[in-house]
This record gives sequence, C-alpha cells and structure tokens, in this order.
Amino acid sequence: MAHANEDSNRIKQLRKNLENCVLGKQDEIVLLLTAFFAGGHVLLEDVPGTGKTNLIKALARSIDGQFRRIQCNPDLLPSDITGVSIYHPKNEAFIFRPGPVMTNILLTDEINRATTKTQSALLEAMEERFVTVDGESYELPKPFLLMATQNPIDFEGTYTLPEAQLDRFMMKFSLGYPDEAAENKMALTQSVSNPLDALAAVMTVDQVNDLQQKVKEVHIDEAVIEYTVSLTRKTRETSTIFLGASPRATLALVQAAKSYALIQDRDFVIPDDIKYLAPFVLGHRILLQSEARMQGLTIISVLDSVMKQVRVPVRLER
Repeated sequence: MAHANEDSNRIKQLRKNLENCVLGKQDEIVLLLTAFFAGGHVLLEDVPGTGKTNLIKALARSIDGQFRRIQCNPDLLPSDITGVSIYHPKNEAFIFRPGPVMTNILLTDEINRATTKTQSALLEAMEERFVTVDGESYELPKPFLLMATQNPIDFEGTYTLPEAQLDRFMMKFSLGYPDEAAENKMALTQSVSNPLDALAAVMTVDQVNDLQQKVKEVHIDEAVIEYTVSLTRKTRETSTIFLGASPRATLALVQAAKSYALIQDRDFVIPDDIKYLAPFVLGHRILLQSEARMQGLTIISVLDSVMKQVRVPVRLER
C-alpha cells in the first residue's frame, strides 16, 4: 500500500508540474500522461503557439529524461532521424553516430511537413523501439515517447500522414486555445519568467519504467474487454465508415484504459474509462465514406453514434 501511495503522489506531482507550465489544460495533460505510462505515442493537431513544445519539455524535465526535437521540413532525410554509420580511419571501423531518435522524449514538430519517406522512417522506432542503420539494430532508451505535432491538413506545404503511421499513435488530440482566465494568468506570469526555468524533476526514468510495468498489472474485467472489442468491431461494420479501427486499436484502447485507471488511483478499469478514451484512441484510425463527409458527418459524431449502439456492461464493484 505504501508503494501505491508513493506512485500516486509522484503522478500528482507530475501533473502539477505540467499544469504549471501549460495553464488550463488539465484534461489534455491527463491524456498525454495516459499515453506515456501506457508506452504509447501521441499526435497533436493544432495551430502554432498553443503550448505543445512547453508541454513536452516540461514532461522531459519532470522525469529528468533526455529530450530531443526534430523540426520537420521537406528536406529532412530518414538518416537525420535515425543516425548514420561513419567510417573512422584510425580505428578502421564504422562508428554509429546516433540521431535525435535516441532519446527518452522526442518532439517531432510539424510531422506532416516531412515527406512520406521520412515519416515512414519513424515507424520502426515507434513500433519496435529500435532503429536499424546499415544492417545493425540499436535499441532506443527506456522510456521512449514520441510526441508529433501537425498543422491542420489544409495548411500550405503539408503531407497527409499514411494510415500505417497514424495507427502507430496511441492517441490523437488537440490542446486548443486556453480559456480567457488561463490566458490572462499566462500573460501576467509568463511575461515575467518562463515556468520551465523553475521546474524540478519529480520522478526518475527508472520510476517511469516501473509505472509502465504497473500499468500492465491493472485489472480489466472480461466484460470490459468484450465491450472494447465490440466497440472496435462495430466501427468495421458501420456503413458510414470506410476504414474501421484495427486490432491494434483494440489493444491500444485496453492499454490506455489501464493507464488512465492508474492515473485515477484505481487498480481496475471501468467501462467509463473506455468510453472516455475511445474518441482519442480510435478517431484518427477511422476513415469515413465520402458520402458521409458530404452529408456533414464527422468522425466524432459517427463514433458517438457507434458507442450508443454498443451495450455497456454493468459496472462491477471490486
């Protein structure tokens, strides 16, 4: 029980750290931490200047982890991400010079400004947690979180992310603009000093790895598993949806729900966890039929309709 209280306190301190750096975004911070402790990756679609970089920097500092940033553009090469092998004449051998992907927290800024070839270079790192350069494999540090940002698709100079890469992101959400009160407070305080400067680590990378392991141990009832599977399968059977959620989406939703439960100081998942997280975990994995889009339907409205058609299991007290 003492260990559980320590974990709960560390998570609360971590949330407080992030909330001090990005004001008025408590829900989005919980979503980021949910993906982080679940071992997933996050895609943020937002206009510039909403605090995305501050948020991910604050996370890296709060866990005393390594942070790297990639600014994507059409000239970026895959080797600029993964690293290269360079021949060392004195040693008569090739030496691996790691790229920015060899870090704990990687911010890939404006990912949809990179070409599809460069975007694809991230797939192995995101899924397998290692990169291969000249036939040699190199394991990424643990923990590893990739947070990619993208501008809205209609911005000039952007490329659409391929479905295979979108499926590797556990969650997609937006920070959006702060409310008026938060923006007033931000203008008053952050014009004097940057809150990142005073930020101290509240946990170590080893403690993060321990929490990620504890997420796997969170209980999820068979009835809740069946509800999750029914939900994702329903997206494949709905006439307005062209491409439904994959089995990887089912696994991601289960893992995210376990992580969310842990953050909420529970050791078990409830159906409401699945319902709350479904739009953020499934939304970017679904493609609507062109007729549905012409009728003004959105992925969120279709998902809401799908969830209403799936029976929610009765909550079991533990």
